[in-house]
Amino acid sequence: MTTTLRPTEPLQHHTDGTRSRRYQVCVNSRPVGVIHLGTSPSLGESVARIIDLSIEESDRRRGRGTVAALAAEEVARGWGCRQIEARVPADARAAVRLTETLGYVLRNRGMEKRLGDTPPPLREGSRARPMTEAEFTAWQEYQQEHYARTWIERGVPEAVAHAKARRDHEQLLPQGLRTEGMTFSVLEHEGTRVGTLWLAVREDDAFVFDVEADAAHRGRGHGRALMLLAEAQALTAGRQVLGLNVFASNTPAERLYESLGYRTTEYALYKPLL
Repeated sequence: MTTTLRPTEPLQHHTDGTRSRRYQVCVNSRPVGVIHLGTSPSLGESVARIIDLSIEESDRRRGRGTVAALAAEEVARGWGCRQIEARVPADARAAVRLTETLGYVLRNRGMEKRLGDTPPPLREGSRARPMTEAEFTAWQEYQQEHYARTWIERGVPEAVAHAKARRDHEQLLPQGLRTEGMTFSVLEHEGTRVGTLWLAVREDDAFVFDVEADAAHRGRGHGRALMLLAEAQALTAGRQVLGLNVFASNTPAERLYESLGYRTTEYALYKPLL
């Protein structure tokens, strides 16, 4: 039997600079599923993404999804892409197994926690204060470089990674420190600065965009204190769910979040196209 992709629409060119196309997954010309392939809005034309892949129930567990994903890689190569990515819900076990079989590598995962009703207190000797304008300027310069390096380490070309870092900060923080819905805090312990927190309050939840204990004060529980501060700020803002993103290989952060009760909701994976 031959599994092929049959286009169901012309190649779409979008206002954000991306392109995409939908296909039927066919076995001997018989439709058995659909796949939606596009390019990445954040990483540019060199990175393809599988937006959606679905095989009909009666045709699952026969390798149709595997062949369809491999065919999508060939389409992406034809577009000039050097990498392909996919996002998979954590509870979609078959999809997770498929990406592992195809050689995708975990880049990062989304996690979230449903909060209680009472904001947790800070540890004794610790207090939080708003970040000053001068601190924000220094923080943003450091954070953009650090963020870009994180993507470079995961196969993104240096120029693309730096452009993404600048673009993401410009889009998320159009008014800098004063951007509505964004809170920047400094944690102090016994009068000494020990870390920073960037929290966003969104329509339905709150999200930790960045949390970091200062290098000289790591391994002393300040990361946990910063996360408890994030929970307190989220609850004070009336949000019951707190989300975050953690990059693969950041084992200390993963262990911290898991110990605090966060659960994985989504995996983001990628694969070089050789």
